[in-house]
Amino acid sequence: MSTKMNHPFHLVDYSPWPLLGAISAMTTVTGLVQWFHQYNINLFLLGNFITLLIMYQWWRDISREGTFQGLHTWNVTLGLRWGMILFIVSEIFFFISFFWAFFHSSLSPTIELGMMWPPMGINSFNPFQIPLLNTAILLSSGITVTWSHHSLMENNHTQTIQSLFFTILLGIYFSILQGYEYLEASFTIADNIYGSTFFVATGFHGLHVLIGTSFLLICFFRHINYHFSKNHHFGFEAAAWYWHFVDVVWLFLYISIYWWGG
Repeated sequence: MSTKMNHPFHLVDYSPWPLLGAISAMTTVTGLVQWFHQYNINLFLLGNFITLLIMYQWWRDISREGTFQGLHTWNVTLGLRWGMILFIVSEIFFFISFFWAFFHSSLSPTIELGMMWPPMGINSFNPFQIPLLNTAILLSSGITVTWSHHSLMENNHTQTIQSLFFTILLGIYFSILQGYEYLEASFTIADNIYGSTFFVATGFHGLHVLIGTSFLLICFFRHINYHFSKNHHFGFEAAAWYWHFVDVVWLFLYISIYWWGG
């Protein structure tokens, strides 16, 4: 029986990573519950460590399939593009729910909030200090990742590495400033609806920045090893799309929550 493939699609081989990834995610969530209720963080850290190991091996396999085995044909990459587009659309609706909760409470504050916004006792952040700096950082990172993409399209290997490196540094810098802002906050997630919406919206955005930074870091090492070419670099393109999405969400967060809502 012939094993020659007569179609342009990729029939994925059996892999242990989906099952092991699900188990590691369950371990992480269980550890999170244990951390909240028993103040023991060990299981949570173990779950994160296992998840990172599986991420590395799963991404290694996908990179091998797309780069060395030639399994990511045009039809396959077209499906991957639509998959990434739909994923970003689902993320947009994810953040819309947070903005909905914020505007629902801020446009018509209830009597429990003192009929004012921000509620009485809340000292909101000055939007022209760290939040403005973070806005400049993310906008700059959007420029550098676009620079990196155009350099890749022009087969300029050195400039692609340099600009991608600057993008990763800016993403890390943003996360450090966000963490410092949280440490300096005069309110917590338990301080009425303002604290809840503020920390959930900005916290999930910060998580997306960390995820996007990890995407770009993987692309950085892949590009150093010459995995990308002018005509075959969807892994990088998907990471750039995701990073631009993170930038746009932050602009809405800054304008609505920090500037208008504060």
